[in-house]
Amino acid sequence: MTFSLPAIVVPPAPATIDWITQPEELNTWLDSAPGHPLVLDTEFERVSTFYPVPGLVQLGLGDQFCLVDPDVAEQSVRFREVIADPDFTKLLYAMSEDLELFRDWLGINPKGVVDLQIGAAMAGAGFSLGYARFVETLFGEELDKSVTRSDWISRPLSDAQQRYAIDDIRFLAPMHEWITAHLRERGLEAALVEESTRFADELAGQDDPEKHYLRLRGGWTLKPQQQLVLQKLVVWRELESRERDRPRGRVLADPLLIAIADRLPASIGELSDIQGIPGGVVRRYGEALLALVKEGLSADSSGLERIAPPLNRDQQMFFKQLKRFFRSAAEAADIPVELLAPRKRLEKVVQDGTLADSPFFQGWRAQILEPVMNDIEDYLKS
Repeated sequence: MTFSLPAIVVPPAPATIDWITQPEELNTWLDSAPGHPLVLDTEFERVSTFYPVPGLVQLGLGDQFCLVDPDVAEQSVRFREVIADPDFTKLLYAMSEDLELFRDWLGINPKGVVDLQIGAAMAGAGFSLGYARFVETLFGEELDKSVTRSDWISRPLSDAQQRYAIDDIRFLAPMHEWITAHLRERGLEAALVEESTRFADELAGQDDPEKHYLRLRGGWTLKPQQQLVLQKLVVWRELESRERDRPRGRVLADPLLIAIADRLPASIGELSDIQGIPGGVVRRYGEALLALVKEGLSADSSGLERIAPPLNRDQQMFFKQLKRFFRSAAEAADIPVELLAPRKRLEKVVQDGTLADSPFFQGWRAQILEPVMNDIEDYLKS
């Protein structure tokens, strides 16, 4: 894979690593280069906790790069303002986990964020392209990934860790230049901001515990009343995980929640008989789980959104034909079909039978799909 490059200068690796150690210093630094986007990355750990534990913040403005400890960033008023400011552009790569960190750590849903992994796909570089591979392809530099999974919480960080952290942001601004130039040629320059904003807003919307049960696709076979029980179990598990700061699966795994909603136990004995339920869960949560089952059984399920079932055989055949139209449009625009029309989105189109009510296929996607839109709509009506 090779690409023609506009004249883009990559800032050299700094001879020394700069740290910002005071919140007031960070406040001033963030306004030191007006007009430049902020390049941004984070390092964190999340092994045995529900919430990610921040380890490091990496920041860049123009040719300035710095590392910031989480407690300094947390105390910086300006840092919080910048993260939440839709008019202050922030460049990230594969940003979903970073956005989740800012939400859980600082209570902020970031605005004005641009995901350059999305941009790489829009510019024809490939879908879900890794940062290191993209850097090597564009700039011919091979990044040292030996410290990727190292301890980012303990101090001091090694020289290798610090240089790795700077390399994670050093290429973002020139990468953005390259992507912007290619998107401009395609008439899609505004599409990257649009898609990044949509992605960030959708990610923030997924935080509603009342909707989490819809992710448990294995629960689609449950009857409506059982799915209502499942919803209540999932909400309980979410709140318990947050309160105890434990991963969801270590409180109660998805398959066991589905099994409880399926069996609808009315006693501790019946709960204990469900295969796979740990004795410790029964002892600690048994009465609470039984109360949730009882509550769900007596509640009105008529307005409950159902978990989407998998496509049946006829729908799968319909899906394959429909995808040909989307693939044709994607290939003509040199955009991965996985970005243009993710499988779950296309499945919903098949199940709903229309594109008209799907905001997902508006904006830049409507522009790409315009040559085949009539064919798609005619096929959906057939």
